Amino acid sequence: MAATPSSERALAEFVAIPSVSSDPSRTADLRRAADWVASRLAFAKPRVVETAGHPVVLGELRAAREAPTILVYGHYDVQPAGDEAGWETPPFVARVRDGRLYARGASDDKGPVVVALETARRFVEYGSLPVNVRFLIEGEEEIGSPSLPAFLAAHRDELAADLVVSADGAMWRASEPSIPVAAKGLLALDIVVTGPASDLHSGRHGGAVQNPNHALAAIVAGLHDRNGAVAVPRFYDDVVPVELGDVPFDEDAYRRETGAPALHGEPGYSTLERLWTRPTLEVNELRGGGAFTVIPREARAYVTCRLVPDQDPERVLAAIERHVAAPAGVEVRVEVRPGAVPAYALDVDHPAVRAAQDALRSVYPDREPLLVRIGGTLPAAAMFEQVLGLKTLLFSFSTADENLHAPNEFFRLARLHEGVAAWSELWRRLGATSLYG
Repeated sequence: MAATPSSERALAEFVAIPSVSSDPSRTADLRRAADWVASRLAFAKPRVVETAGHPVVLGELRAAREAPTILVYGHYDVQPAGDEAGWETPPFVARVRDGRLYARGASDDKGPVVVALETARRFVEYGSLPVNVRFLIEGEEEIGSPSLPAFLAAHRDELAADLVVSADGAMWRASEPSIPVAAKGLLALDIVVTGPASDLHSGRHGGAVQNPNHALAAIVAGLHDRNGAVAVPRFYDDVVPVELGDVPFDEDAYRRETGAPALHGEPGYSTLERLWTRPTLEVNELRGGGAFTVIPREARAYVTCRLVPDQDPERVLAAIERHVAAPAGVEVRVEVRPGAVPAYALDVDHPAVRAAQDALRSVYPDREPLLVRIGGTLPAAAMFEQVLGLKTLLFSFSTADENLHAPNEFFRLARLHEGVAAWSELWRRLGATSLYG
């Protein structure tokens, strides 16, 4: 089975809906996106179901009682467009150039969702369905899926399945078909330094009171050693070494791609190991004072940790809290942001991984599929395991170079056709598989 030009038109319609979940003014657009998904699932008894936040779209297709059941996951919400001056064409108008459809959400996650929906439609119209299929397409992934755990718990029976197959979670490279078998977890927090009762004139008070910006700079500098390793005691305690095997990676090409003058990070590990198998602590934002001559009352650092399997976000948070000490003259506190997510991993010997490898071989017979890891975080995979006890196979036809979350996001149109062919073969192979674990 292959996708048709109608799926390209469908993707163009889908990306035209500015379903930005972080923008309260876009509530009607998120509802419109959910309704659009339901309309594309007309053959699968779709329902748009309310949550504490944005709605979830459910659907169901029955094959045979003895067939395994898969739960297809994706999301219809997208990131904000950001500065539209960085876009070559309007972010919510599909434009095709050189076989690529450009628009916000084209790759994350609307193109891959269309692949999943088109696969189901083609089976209903032209083939015998090899698996029972349930659908869950949500609208809050880009804000951490805050409503999803409660929704899963409340709808446990109607979401019962043997496996989740996710349309979210990009492949590593377009030239190398791959299956992600792990994704890093996330811990987000603010380090807050407070000093005087209000902003003070730096000419009148400079040298007499501690400056929260100076104190914060010292704290942030102490989060890493000079070589790039995290300096927080016990941060690495639960990290289990991982053998990557023979995965091709050109460090110099990666450096050129990022535009960095040099690569830097935890010593003793390759760049790929640091990207895939080692936890990180990154300072994402520093705020305090402004372009005027004051000693600010408060300074803040926004910090995120990407965690690997076996690391507990609570234990990591406790280690950071113990490490962050207040310099003289200020007070310091750590404020954890909601939505901490543990890392997710799927055993490389899981039968779903083998089925996915075979499906990719059928579409790309000259390229052996790689088993890769994701440096980003996919909250839903951890939630499916925690709430429903289900493992998730990440089987997206997005690729990591498609400007996800950045200007000029795009989706390769060829991947619509390749994706439907691979998803169809995956479903056939899962239908013949009896073991899920």
